[in-house]
Amino acid sequence: MSEKTAHYLTQDDAAQLLHLSTRTLERLRHEGTGPEFMKAGRRVLYSRSGIDAWLRSRTFSSAAEAKTAGVR
Repeated sequence: MSEKTAHYLTQDDAAQLLHLSTRTLERLRHEGTGPEFMKAGRRVLYSRSGIDAWLRSRTFSSAAEAKTAGVR
């Protein structure tokens, strides 16, 4: 992987990083609740910064806070 493309992850790489299945990432993409993604032809790519931002948006201090935010 070149230095310029190193911060873009394939769906498989993103799923592995997040400890999710690729099917879960597909579902999140369809629902519009997952990390931002890009399309390069038929390929789905995720930026590392987009994944980090999505994770930060899902960081809570308590289960009650997560429930209030509507996160399952």
